[in-house]
Amino acid sequence: MDDGKPTGPKAKWWSRPSAGRATHSEPEVHEPVPAAVAEPSPEPAPLPVPAQADAAESEDAAESAATAELPPTPASMSAAATSVSPASASAAPDTSAPARPQPLHEPDEYSTPPYGGPGPWAPAPPVQRPMATPAHGTAVPPQYPASHGTVTDAGATGGGYAPPPQPQPVAAAPVQPQPVAAAPVQPQPVAAASSQPQPPQPQPQSSLWMQYDPWSTPGQVLTHPGEPAKKPRRRGSLLAGAVLLALVAGCVGGGIGAYIERNGGITQVELPQAAKDNGNRAPDSVAGIAASALPSVVTLHVSGSGEQGTGTGFVLDQQGHILTNNHVVDPAGSSGDISVTFSGGETAKATLVGKDSGYDLAVVKVSGVSGLKPLPLGNSDNVQVGDPVVAIGAPFDLQNTVTSGIISAKERPITAGGEKGDGSDVSYVDALQTDAPINPGNSGGPLVDTKARVIGINSAIRAADTAGTEGGQAGSIGLGFAIPINQGKRVAEELINTGKATHPVIGVSLDMKYTGDGARVGDKGKDGAPSVTRGGPGAKAGIEPGDIITEVDGQRVHSGEELIVKIRSHRPGDRLELTLVRGGKERKMTLTLGSANGT
Repeated sequence: MDDGKPTGPKAKWWSRPSAGRATHSEPEVHEPVPAAVAEPSPEPAPLPVPAQADAAESEDAAESAATAELPPTPASMSAAATSVSPASASAAPDTSAPARPQPLHEPDEYSTPPYGGPGPWAPAPPVQRPMATPAHGTAVPPQYPASHGTVTDAGATGGGYAPPPQPQPVAAAPVQPQPVAAAPVQPQPVAAASSQPQPPQPQPQSSLWMQYDPWSTPGQVLTHPGEPAKKPRRRGSLLAGAVLLALVAGCVGGGIGAYIERNGGITQVELPQAAKDNGNRAPDSVAGIAASALPSVVTLHVSGSGEQGTGTGFVLDQQGHILTNNHVVDPAGSSGDISVTFSGGETAKATLVGKDSGYDLAVVKVSGVSGLKPLPLGNSDNVQVGDPVVAIGAPFDLQNTVTSGIISAKERPITAGGEKGDGSDVSYVDALQTDAPINPGNSGGPLVDTKARVIGINSAIRAADTAGTEGGQAGSIGLGFAIPINQGKRVAEELINTGKATHPVIGVSLDMKYTGDGARVGDKGKDGAPSVTRGGPGAKAGIEPGDIITEVDGQRVHSGEELIVKIRSHRPGDRLELTLVRGGKERKMTLTLGSANGT
């Protein structure tokens, strides 16, 4: 484009002057106009072109033109622009040009780059054009604002210049370069070509050209001259130290742990333990019940007639009467030895007071023993199924053994004994069933309630059919039986008072081979005697041979053993209501129980 450019033939950029053309004379020297008094003008005044130049100057101009092949420096371009304007490049030389101005400083004899000599004729370093960068990178300087044919004064701006977008042609005449002051803040003398002198144009020191680094990587942040490079942080040594410290700590900890494990610790080991309490327990707990009942329980060792056995008993009163089972003292016979050991370990001899095989109860007595503690008696009629109970005894001669359980059932008709074969040793018990463990040696011991009161006498167990071995006894399988204390109390009182116990009877003989439901009255009694005793309670009530008794006081009877158990659970003189079947018809009757001496 040719806007603002001359229309004549264009001169080459800093071309060498051809032969035969006129040279320029020495420029006239003008005094510099101070910036403080100069009036600004819209455009800078063009400088006059010298009319003549000497041969030396022509040679310098030619040398300057020859160096124009190199990229121009800011100083040289500014000086050339000051000396020559595009409008006057082809004009005739002015003979009235001022004298050549002197440089503001002495020439640099060392030719220190990048300036060299004091003038613009020194070779300049290549100028790097900045490239446009992203928004976050280096800013691109603004384009040259002046119109074609005008330049700024480098000396007046104090350094830096704005390069034009296109190089401007200059006159073919040799151009005398104008010296430029080295100090960036000194004003450059300007030719007084117009009446209005050109004031210096101020420009900030921190120009964008000053910030541009042509040797930096594109897209990187500019560095300032003289700024020391940032040293990378040395984290490797810190990491290595931390790893070493952790390794040393792990080794030390492992060694200490191994030493403690192998040697039981650095100091003597003391394990934590609860403090000793006062030993008090709730009275209704098993421990409280045992603590209350154990002083009244004893262990019996019996021997005589080639037999011996071990059982349990409990103190009835302070006179030394002790209640136990008949089968416990039976081995002693009439002349055997009975020894009693109390819970505290004291031992005393005992004598037999009385016994009854039908009830399987016996009473012995110790003499010369003080401080006895009788065990209180409860009421077996108040017991309910599920009530908690505690059994105390000496199973397998392990005295003071305590077990606990509940009442599993009531009024269990059981028979025990019968080793003699004649039935004289068979006992019939309307027993209390419990799941408290009972084993051989528990016989005769108390079964107490939660208030440590006796509600039964442990007498029998039901063992598994395959549990026993030849010559041995089976252990408990959770089926234990105890004589109700109400029955035991009556028998014990009779044994203490008379030495014998009485049995309630109805005066009939039963057919024990009958397999039907109920208890059948036999046709004949023992040794051919009548089955219904004349004048007895049964005869008075109207019982006849062959009658089948099915109920006693409203409770069903399924066999002769059950009828005996039900009758013996009462006292002599008690009234009973019976239900029987005769000739297929059901009848009810009432009778009063008689009494018979036991054995």
